[in-house]
Amino acid sequence: MLLERIYEEDLSQASYFIGCQARGEAIVIDPRRDIQVYLDLAKKNGMKISAVTETHIHADYLSGSRELASATGAELYLSDEGGPDWSYGFEGNRLKDGDSITIGNLTLQAVFTPGHTPEHMSYLLTDGAFTDRPGYMFTGDFVFAGDLGRPDLLDEAAGGHDTRFEGAKQLFASLRDKFLTLPDYVQVHPAHGAGSPCGKALGSVPSSTVGYERTFAWWAKYLETNDEQGFIDELLDGQPDAHAYFGRMKRENRDGPAVMGERAPLKRYTSAEAIAGQRDNEVIFLDPRALDDVRQGTVAGAINVAWNAKPSMYVGWAIDPERDKRDIVILTDEEEFAEDMRNRFVRVGVDNVTGFTSLSDELPAYLPELVQPEDLDGFEHDLLLDVRNNSEFRDGSIPGAQHISAGKVMWSLNELPKDGTIVAFCQSGVRSSVIASSLREAGFHVVELDGSYAAWSLRQQHA
Repeated sequence: MLLERIYEEDLSQASYFIGCQARGEAIVIDPRRDIQVYLDLAKKNGMKISAVTETHIHADYLSGSRELASATGAELYLSDEGGPDWSYGFEGNRLKDGDSITIGNLTLQAVFTPGHTPEHMSYLLTDGAFTDRPGYMFTGDFVFAGDLGRPDLLDEAAGGHDTRFEGAKQLFASLRDKFLTLPDYVQVHPAHGAGSPCGKALGSVPSSTVGYERTFAWWAKYLETNDEQGFIDELLDGQPDAHAYFGRMKRENRDGPAVMGERAPLKRYTSAEAIAGQRDNEVIFLDPRALDDVRQGTVAGAINVAWNAKPSMYVGWAIDPERDKRDIVILTDEEEFAEDMRNRFVRVGVDNVTGFTSLSDELPAYLPELVQPEDLDGFEHDLLLDVRNNSEFRDGSIPGAQHISAGKVMWSLNELPKDGTIVAFCQSGVRSSVIASSLREAGFHVVELDGSYAAWSLRQQHA
């Protein structure tokens, strides 16, 4: 058996390529939308991808299941549990609890594990070449290393009302009746790692075991004593922010993400073409450089989504493709780099990167406005905007700041002063640069706090 974990650092997302070497067949679980990595693995190992599946209707990224099935002719398998509201809206082989997928000598048994979502499936893998007992469980967003998938995303991102409580009860039951009935040696392979907003305390290790989680996970004590209410209270307390684009991901993943197929090559825009496109409101510039470089000067109207941060996530904060149909032009000389950025963006359904252009003196220049922490008290402004996470804000903020987490700002424009001055900050300046540049492009006057909250807080300590 071949087992490969493909990890997307921006979104802390894991997919799995599992192959039967005897038959030369493979299945992919929870693929991302830029599928070349799976095609390359199949070619390298002399395998055919004959099946594709996913554990649930994802909220944090756009699934590549349809894309991969279309490109390879593989059979697509989808959960048929969870009720009509969360049934998939596109074609695929439907799986009920206990159904199986066979790939050569490998058998994957679908295990209905609701809680994170109503339709959630995990997959128990048996390598028939060695044993008739399962040795691996692909848990999706059910069980992570040290944590569990949050049950509140239907409320936070999909318009639900108090579904979190039923989801929490389902998680408790899924752990009790499905997960904890397995032998301790079963390996656990989750769909996310540390940094994902799909849970609140995910471990950074790539895998775990049933026995380790049974013994050491925070939830273990509640299952041991059958304390459902204590479990629910701790599970729901302190969950991280749900980004606004999660709602779009949920809808598109349920109804069926668009199949991109073979994409057109990126266009190298001349400065004149790029300027004309921006003038005619047909093009939006995206500056992928690091914060310090952008602070030295950028292109007027460019949105800063730095390649060295989390561009897959951050572009989802900055651009809503349902509202903004303009072509995205990456500010870079390198086509290969621009192609990498395009691949990262399609993972959250931002598909309209059409080309790239050099950062030249011909493009309209802009120097981001900054205010120093020591000058903030006397600086005239209409809103002090804290774009950090809820937990960061609860731990302390600048007096008088209004909090809107970065992933929700561009969906909250009616809460901001259109004709006033906004001072924006996060912890270090990276996230607030994304939001400040997005707001400026939308017509707001935004000044960034130099050094952000970290610099302000340090100054307070030494005052």
